[in-house]
Amino acid sequence: MNQSVVINFSEESCESGFSTVVAQLWEQNRSLKTQWTGSLPPGLELLELYQKWRLLYPMMYDACGWRQSEIEFEDEEITQVSEAEFKEICQQLRTSLNQWLNSGSFGRIERQMRTYLSPEEQIRIILQTEDTQLRRFPWHLWNFFLDYPDAELALSIQQFQPPVPKPRSRKKKVRLLAILGNSQGIDVQTDRQVLQQLPQTETVFLVEPQRPELDRWLWDEQGWDVLFFAGHSFSQAGDTTGKLEINPHESISIEQLKNALKAAIRQGLQLAIFNSCDGLGLARQLADLQIPQLIVMRESVPDGVAQAFLTHFLPTFASGKSFYIAVREAREKLEGLETQFPCACWLPVICQNPSTIAPNWRQLQDGIKPEKIQPKVNLSPTILLTGASFMASLLVITIRFLGILQPFELKAFDQFMRSRPDEGMDSRLLLITITGADVQSQPPKERQATSLSNRALEQLIEKLMQYEPRVIGLDIYREMQTESEYKTLINYWQNLERLIGVCKIGEDANNPGISPPQEIPKDNLRERVGFSNTAIDPDNIVRRQLIGQASPQYSLCQVDTSLNFRLALRYLADEGITDEITQSGNVKIGEAIFQPVERNSGGYRSIDARGYQFLINYRAGKQIAPQLTLAEVLVENRLTPELVKDRIVLIGTTDKTFKDFHRTPYSQGDFPDIPGVVIQAHMVSQIVSAVKDKRPLIWWWPEWIELLWILAWSGLAALEVWKLNSPKKLIFTITGSFIFLYSSCFVILWISGGWIPLVPSAIAFISTVTLIIIIRRLFKPQN
Repeated sequence: MNQSVVINFSEESCESGFSTVVAQLWEQNRSLKTQWTGSLPPGLELLELYQKWRLLYPMMYDACGWRQSEIEFEDEEITQVSEAEFKEICQQLRTSLNQWLNSGSFGRIERQMRTYLSPEEQIRIILQTEDTQLRRFPWHLWNFFLDYPDAELALSIQQFQPPVPKPRSRKKKVRLLAILGNSQGIDVQTDRQVLQQLPQTETVFLVEPQRPELDRWLWDEQGWDVLFFAGHSFSQAGDTTGKLEINPHESISIEQLKNALKAAIRQGLQLAIFNSCDGLGLARQLADLQIPQLIVMRESVPDGVAQAFLTHFLPTFASGKSFYIAVREAREKLEGLETQFPCACWLPVICQNPSTIAPNWRQLQDGIKPEKIQPKVNLSPTILLTGASFMASLLVITIRFLGILQPFELKAFDQFMRSRPDEGMDSRLLLITITGADVQSQPPKERQATSLSNRALEQLIEKLMQYEPRVIGLDIYREMQTESEYKTLINYWQNLERLIGVCKIGEDANNPGISPPQEIPKDNLRERVGFSNTAIDPDNIVRRQLIGQASPQYSLCQVDTSLNFRLALRYLADEGITDEITQSGNVKIGEAIFQPVERNSGGYRSIDARGYQFLINYRAGKQIAPQLTLAEVLVENRLTPELVKDRIVLIGTTDKTFKDFHRTPYSQGDFPDIPGVVIQAHMVSQIVSAVKDKRPLIWWWPEWIELLWILAWSGLAALEVWKLNSPKKLIFTITGSFIFLYSSCFVILWISGGWIPLVPSAIAFISTVTLIIIIRRLFKPQN
């Protein structure tokens, strides 16, 4: 399949609803592309309709052979049902299912799926759930499958792990174990005929076997590719267990065959087909054994439907079509039987281990390929040089792809950032900090709740507004309601559009975050409040600037942009500069385009790139902007028009007791961890400077150019080592190459903001040098 979507339902039920539904889109190379979350309310109406359908379903057949010994009617008073009534229930069930899936926020998941997936792609949709009712629903009625003809559904349990089959010898045939169980009242000979006609297949038939015979064949050391069962079966205990009637006198559960089935899976069993009734209980137990793929009938199945499905599926699968497409085609062809067998195409369902990819028939036939005998060849030094350079580069690229080099590339990036010359302060900003002494000067009651009392904040804003700042940003949480006696402060919060507050988006329902100032009007929150959440790298260093992020419903902070982004936009708005989204989805302010960080940008590998974030080009120097303490403003009156007029004023605490300190690329030696308000100042300065001064933003090459860069340095190393026979010349040249590589990467970052791969290029260079020196000892070049 080209794409896989795994939809994980939380451990809840249809009766209570699903508070969290997580959908993940996986690429064909098994890399996670994106993830969405949603929820579903209780589906009580849908449950009621399904129970009614399930009651009427067996009554629609006057006389038919079921692949189940008995069909128990849940209500003996109902003895007949009209075809029109049954069709109406089916239509209501389709409508109710789609209405339920469009409710809550699950509809958003479907819309995202339709955005990322093409109807021309082959797609497998895997539902992970433990809820019995959810597993029984006719999911093929979901409107999504109408518009995606090559998509098919599979069921999965929540807990799984990949099976680890043993290598075994092959005979270029698919090994199939066919169990033809109790056939009383049904015809399994048609199943047998279909199996006998399969190409390149070695089939062993067990006809109404006894338990010891069945065990012996499941343990067969040659292993099986496909396990098939036809006969009577049924589920028990709420679809948690199932039984097979292997002969007229003996029923056996999956639990009783557990060890034998485990052995068959270890020996390479890939697919099991239970062409019998009510197989979800069987599927549940087999899933615990980590079987890769499984096909069962979700309800009682008439004999004719079971035969038709097998007749359609196996030849199509054996002809070369993918497993999922073959199942969908066979299931949809059952629609032609629905005049005689209503809802026939509702019955077959795939149960899938999500960690495995379903093989095609050719792969089942080939199995594990035999070892190839490698011919001995004599290669010229030129070919060896090229091969050595390529192998060294491939090794470096591989370990970089695995993320092993990320810590070293980030350290090199930090070193470059620290090595840049001082840029001076940003004169557009003013920092007003709340020190430990300022905190102690607050009233004891308010000191416990905040670093800045209502009275001090009111006085501070009054002083600032005398000198007409463009915007004031308060990087201090104010989730408590302002007391009524501070009317001026309340008025500022309600009406002063140049005053921007802060809140924090919650991590989960148990940690919902921090709410914005309560006095700000709700319809003005987006322009007046920004979140403080920060993207932090695995080594706890802040290198990325997060400006946009969706706020989940449980969060107390219902804004989608950051404090620094709000302050910068408000400052630039006075000059008529606004933000926009380009056709490629990037944020553009003025002429500056902010390139978003993705999972594998620059030296990063598989980072959390949710939201809109980009790298911070910290302003080089010891101080980002002029800075005053609260006491210097309120007590010493050091505030002047030159410091405030038309500036961005940021207010925040530098008291370590509030634990708002963070590591940056400068956090070493004379540069300790810095307060959050200072980092916010760097972020605001970065946006404004990029727009107004065309100061470089951090950028990086596409991955293919980075790979060519690494290959080029590996090739240069091979050329130097092979051509230079003098050790002195070689050392001089290698040293010069290293200096040039380091200088190039540093200058490009300093002058234009380009993050060029240094560490992988250096490792590729050294690896190639080492490898070629070894090769030179074996091959002496002709001079």
